[in-house]
Amino acid sequence: MEKVSGLKVAVQQICNGILAGIMIGVGGCVSLSSDNKYIGALLFSLGLFAIIQFGFGLFTGKVGYIPLRKPKYLLECLYTLIGNAIGTFFDAFLLGQTRIYPAISEKAMGIVETKINDSYLSMFVMAIFCGLLMFLAVDNARISRTNQGHSEIVAGTLLCIVVFIICGFNHCIADMFYLFLTSRIGDGLVYLAFVILGNMVGGMLVPFIKMFTQTPFEKDK
Repeated sequence: MEKVSGLKVAVQQICNGILAGIMIGVGGCVSLSSDNKYIGALLFSLGLFAIIQFGFGLFTGKVGYIPLRKPKYLLECLYTLIGNAIGTFFDAFLLGQTRIYPAISEKAMGIVETKINDSYLSMFVMAIFCGLLMFLAVDNARISRTNQGHSEIVAGTLLCIVVFIICGFNHCIADMFYLFLTSRIGDGLVYLAFVILGNMVGGMLVPFIKMFTQTPFEKDK
């Protein structure tokens, strides 16, 4: 029974991850479709807002809580990452069958070339800042729900996404979508490894530091 139950939980986590990956892909698509980077950044936030609102599983939204959870939580993060990858591949594959594919794939190719040809240190640091912003967006939603601050959820999501897009920070799931869309996933594996690690470090930064303060982080209001 425990094995069956564990398998069921894993499948649920992967499925929630797939849904989150799909939404990040939708955000990436609308951002690539926009001629104005500021409007594109604003519209990209739809992806994270839907993930937060409907409780889908996003790797960059979960890894920040690793210092506060039991070791088995690492498996949840892994299953979520697998689901996210499947979701972004699903989006990229379907968009490849559409009339908008040539335009968005060309734009994505420019992004991919810049990212995978960056230095390893830059990849990592740019990912740390993105991980920090994603944690702040997700944890802001957690705190805002406690305080019934629905407008704060929207504002926090918008601000964090817009800043991350305009600055060009590295988000491993969004970048998976761009890599799948341009069929460069093989060339981007080393890049993704550095970005995943950086997103994890950035996401855990605030919780880890707050562990040494007097007030337990998850009890903050």
